[in-house]
Amino acid sequence: MSAGTVHSNFTEVFSNYEFNSQFLDEVFNDKGNVNGHYRKVLDHFAQMSAQDFRELNDHAKLSFFNQGVTFAVYSDKAKGVERIFPYDLFPRIIPTDEWARLEEGLIQRNLAINHFIHDIYNKKQILRDGRVPAELIFSSKNYTKAMLGIKPVGRIYNHISGTDLIKHSDGQYYVLEDNVRVPSGISYVLANREAMKRTLFSLFRKFKVRTVQDYSQQLLATMQSVAPEGAETPTCVLLTPGLYNSAYFEHAFLAMDMGIHLVEGRDLFVDKNFLFMKTIYGPRRVDVVYRRLDDDFLDPLMFNPDSVLGVAGLMAAYREGNVTLLNAPGTGAADDKAVYSYVPDMIKYYLNEEPILNNVHTYRCEIDSDYKYVMEHMAELVIKPVDESGGYGILVGSKATQEQISSFKDVIRQNRRKYIAQPIMALTRHPTFIENENQFEPRHIDLRTYTLLGKDKQFVLKGGLSRVALTKGSLIVNSSQGGGSKDTWVLAE
Repeated sequence: MSAGTVHSNFTEVFSNYEFNSQFLDEVFNDKGNVNGHYRKVLDHFAQMSAQDFRELNDHAKLSFFNQGVTFAVYSDKAKGVERIFPYDLFPRIIPTDEWARLEEGLIQRNLAINHFIHDIYNKKQILRDGRVPAELIFSSKNYTKAMLGIKPVGRIYNHISGTDLIKHSDGQYYVLEDNVRVPSGISYVLANREAMKRTLFSLFRKFKVRTVQDYSQQLLATMQSVAPEGAETPTCVLLTPGLYNSAYFEHAFLAMDMGIHLVEGRDLFVDKNFLFMKTIYGPRRVDVVYRRLDDDFLDPLMFNPDSVLGVAGLMAAYREGNVTLLNAPGTGAADDKAVYSYVPDMIKYYLNEEPILNNVHTYRCEIDSDYKYVMEHMAELVIKPVDESGGYGILVGSKATQEQISSFKDVIRQNRRKYIAQPIMALTRHPTFIENENQFEPRHIDLRTYTLLGKDKQFVLKGGLSRVALTKGSLIVNSSQGGGSKDTWVLAE
């Protein structure tokens, strides 16, 4: 049977819940019965009416409002509008053994990427050996010559990684993309957990759920571990572009939670290749900077000369080893979506191991054979720019009109290097409360995970940001494209 209604005695909010055998539902099996680790959740929800869920939904919104959890929308229709981050009441649950395998794969993947970043800015051995095409790296707009020869403390470049995963209809996890420039979203993970405890604490306490509240202290410990030599009590700061940045809430949240200073470029200066922070007591040396602005704006003497967000001379201080930057400049060369296709090769090359996590098959439009296939099969593919984020610039072929496909082909022809294509993956679905329908409906979800690498330190957050495509049938989960999120529970033993 390809489609049907869940067979259950649940309340009215599940009375019209439908499943489709084309997609794997994480809560219900193909006969409409509840998967074991979700039984307590459904039993709890069975005691509630649609009115109860409306009130809980409003309570969750109030929790986010009180926490100040917002994001800015930069679309043409709603430029600069601040919105409460959409949050769904139904938690996503990942069993212990399933998570253990994911965690092992995430550490493996990010260690290999770190080796790769070190290599391309130093010996370039993987390029010399032909395992990754040199022209692919040198043509990336995120490859930064200013990083050549720099070996940061502990040789760590991607201290903070946001790895996006999907679970496919075959039950396997696949890496959708790597984010190692300035990965965001962790504040929403922490806010989701807080909202869950405030809204459904009686349900939460029925499970043994791994904490996510230790992230900030783990991040601080990571920062301290890579402080320059001799900094016994390192001064750490978080560098933000300022109040009007879409992720400013996250910047302020993390700085406060870690107990470090939130600074803007104008609060810092470089003197004799050392970085200092202005204080009412005079200059104070800064040892570690968690920077939340892009490379181009970091240092007007090295990158964009018109930048007023960064600090003049910062790269000189970094090159001298007098300050550590998280993440290192130039890491974007590794999360280019075309370079992504070579991560399994990196794992084999640097670690001599088989990849634990699978990639999604990727077509690079700059390769003639791939380009020909993409042009002939665009209606069956997802087309992505290699260097964008937030779900911008993506074409889902199965949802596009012939006119849109034809127009997009012209865009690709003008810059083949900029685009890759992937098969349309059958993302798993999860019950999601749809406010205007007053009921739960299946929606597609993915998972952004967070990995920290420090000097002799590795940490994977026990949970992550489960993002939800709130639009029916949509595969685009980004908040900037109308998506929401769920609290993600990793079960303890």
